[in-house]
Amino acid sequence: MMKRQFLLVCIFVFGSAAGLAPAVGKRPRGNTFTNSLGMKFVRIEPGTFRMGQLKKLEPEVLPLIEGGDRGGRFDLLDNGDYDERPVHTVTITKPFYMAACEVTNFQYELFDPSHKRKRGIDKVSVDDDEPVIYVNWYNAQAFCQWLSDIEGLPYRLPTEAEWEYACRAGTATNYYTGDILPREFQKQPGRVRMPGARPLQVGKTTPNAWGLYDMHGNIEELCNDWYGPYKKGRQVDPVGYAQGDFRVTRGGSYATSPYFLRSANRMGALPEDKHWLIGFRVVIGELPKTRPLPPPKPALYQQNVIARDRAEVSRGPDRNKPYFSGPRRFMNIPPASIGPVFAGHNHNPAIVECPNGDLLTIWYTCVSEKDRELGQAASRLRYGTDQWEQASPFWDVPDRNDHCPTLWFDGTSKIYHFCGVSAGATYGTLAMIMRSSADSGATWSRARIIVPGHANARGGHMDSEPVFRMNDGAIAIVTDGFPTLWTSPDEGLSWHSCGGTLIGNHPGVTQLADGRLIGFVRDHELEAKEVITTYQDMGRTLTHKARNRRMKKSISADGGKTWTQTASVFPCIYGGQRLVLLRLKEGPLFLASFANRGIIITDAAGQKREVRGMFGAVSEDGGETWPYIRLISDGSGRAVETTNGGFFTMGDRTAEYRGYMSGCQGLDGVIHLISSYEHYSFNLAWLKTPQPPARRIVPVMPAVETFTGPDFDAKGWQPYHGHSGGFNGKGQYTILSKSHFQGMNRIIGAGSFEMNMAFKNIHFNPRGPTASPGITIWIKDAMMRRLHFYVRDNRLSLGLQDEEDRVPFPEGRNYNVYFSVAPKSANLKFIYNEKTRRVRIFYGLNGAEATTELPHSKAGIYFGRALSESAAAYIMMSCGSVDVDHCEIKPLPD
Repeated sequence: MMKRQFLLVCIFVFGSAAGLAPAVGKRPRGNTFTNSLGMKFVRIEPGTFRMGQLKKLEPEVLPLIEGGDRGGRFDLLDNGDYDERPVHTVTITKPFYMAACEVTNFQYELFDPSHKRKRGIDKVSVDDDEPVIYVNWYNAQAFCQWLSDIEGLPYRLPTEAEWEYACRAGTATNYYTGDILPREFQKQPGRVRMPGARPLQVGKTTPNAWGLYDMHGNIEELCNDWYGPYKKGRQVDPVGYAQGDFRVTRGGSYATSPYFLRSANRMGALPEDKHWLIGFRVVIGELPKTRPLPPPKPALYQQNVIARDRAEVSRGPDRNKPYFSGPRRFMNIPPASIGPVFAGHNHNPAIVECPNGDLLTIWYTCVSEKDRELGQAASRLRYGTDQWEQASPFWDVPDRNDHCPTLWFDGTSKIYHFCGVSAGATYGTLAMIMRSSADSGATWSRARIIVPGHANARGGHMDSEPVFRMNDGAIAIVTDGFPTLWTSPDEGLSWHSCGGTLIGNHPGVTQLADGRLIGFVRDHELEAKEVITTYQDMGRTLTHKARNRRMKKSISADGGKTWTQTASVFPCIYGGQRLVLLRLKEGPLFLASFANRGIIITDAAGQKREVRGMFGAVSEDGGETWPYIRLISDGSGRAVETTNGGFFTMGDRTAEYRGYMSGCQGLDGVIHLISSYEHYSFNLAWLKTPQPPARRIVPVMPAVETFTGPDFDAKGWQPYHGHSGGFNGKGQYTILSKSHFQGMNRIIGAGSFEMNMAFKNIHFNPRGPTASPGITIWIKDAMMRRLHFYVRDNRLSLGLQDEEDRVPFPEGRNYNVYFSVAPKSANLKFIYNEKTRRVRIFYGLNGAEATTELPHSKAGIYFGRALSESAAAYIMMSCGSVDVDHCEIKPLPD
């Protein structure tokens, strides 16, 4: 203790003197150097190396996708991240000294004694010799400047190229230890939501060949560079980009999968962000004089954005006549895309009409929504056109989970982007950021953290739709957790909690004309009276039961501090679904939601009947009554895609059954509603027009598919979750899957059917601990019914979900068919009888015909209710490859 106090006195005296007359320090000359703080440095000699991921990764290095049915290894990443390419040659021309260890609490607190109050937050980094955390890029720069002033030496953060060069220390492997990271470097590995007690003392793991410690793990280390894409060609002393949104971090941290600790792995952070995973180490040496790279080319959605007169874009359809258009697919991504936009999982969108009349959508794009690859994509529908452009990158803090995007137009000249930025993986540790654009999204202000600290378990930093202008002029952001609202009275400069919470997931909230707030939520239900309705549908007498539990309606009269709840008239919604609530310019409330089990409407003939899926409702009395309810469908009977490419039938009774919805109302009065894939446009007059009577039921559509190419024999196939492969020229369709549930699907329709499938050349990738690879066949009917049949590497198994009318299902391991050698081929037959609602399944492996009945099938597999016209067949592979040789669907008489 006495030694430390003496050192503190010396440093502060020396620092004070340096403030008056900076000392000129003697440049280090030897292989090592120790400065006045006791920081040890090693000399890094000039040299040349290959920068980026140099080889294909071993399965053990790959992170694991979230567990359950969606589990398995992240095989998509077996060549590293997209931003680690192209691999390029870099030459470092001058020597520099790099600190052997990360800056510690003791060393940093000589510069900023107040930081000691942050020691041990969340029980992390408590001791003097643990790395300093809860510092941002600006803090690190200030420390370097302070140290430069008191010692007269050029202290700074390393460039990204210097960091990787020094980390590799002449190696070309994934880590300086080799291609597999030893356990000593893996501290609390995995996807950790919040930090826990973990010793992080520096200098305890094996150093690299040049004497540097903790380059893999411990804590992330800030670099000097602005983050941006790699360039082709040889580079000399690169210093990154001239500007950007994020500063590079390297090395990964504790509480992180070893994949992200590789020498080549790139991360990034907002310069002002600070949390428990980031610290830094310093170097001594002048920053190279290399000219920074110019900013990258703008994304597609930012190109050729033109200004238009407001009066021009305010003209639209006659507001007194019903108008409906769509749906148009706004999420356009090639099926093999694996970054920066991903074909696998696209969800949680936002939409805004820009001041120039263009529509802009954004959403998160990923493989797994809890993992670090998740970023945000965008697409633009230019004014006067009817096709959304191909998706392009919108926002992505590198290797952070950038969750819950929101867009808002302030009504005059600006659009705003809000979203949560995670400390690492998962969406449970979010700080909220805000950006704005004054040119319809062509350029954006630099992001500012408006709700810092990263959310704890109570949430409150996860945006939910929508953002709206309150009656007093304040901006209100709806969040998913505590509090329900953040409000800004000064156009986004400061933000304040409402102090209360509307319990439930993904709330939709708006303000009524009298100042009260009204909100609806997902999942949370309230008791209500069961209502039974008997109705006629094309000569059939049917019965609908409205369950005795309904979606919760909440009202707050004190700005969101407290809420009172009553049961609404609407059915509750669940996973994969989010509602929209808007107060329209005309005054009424508009609610869009889903009726999984159906909702009763009154059609244009005055008849009551049941519809299922996405519906719209209008209230003219502040949500007390909802006299206008109709299905959001054109009744065409066509197949349309929902989340991730799954099909539904847009019919007289059925509409889209899932998606996170977002909505806005344009300057011309048109309401724009998007799900996770589709864009619908309509006006208030259409919503208030009764739905036409039912005209048709879409029957089973026969299809014979030989896969001879170059296109499908039967129209109507759609990729699901994305995949590589395609027609292989041998009369087969190859599905190459490096993730979970990748493949294709098509509508079956309503009625009895037989479906035959043949598969050859089945290849199973190595297993992960959470799930095994294999073929999956779904027969899925919207949100209510799903049969899932698996051909795994060691078994045939089956699952059945019926959310509406559960029937006992013969399940358990004793029904599975096990084998010791993975099959190379499989023939499958599915027979469904609509009258009995029974499904029979037959199989044959390794060349045998599909004549053996599955044990589950022998015992009896039944749906509780007949499949609807939205029933679809899915053919998918997880973590492997397969050649689909034949598929036939044919209707059967009952």
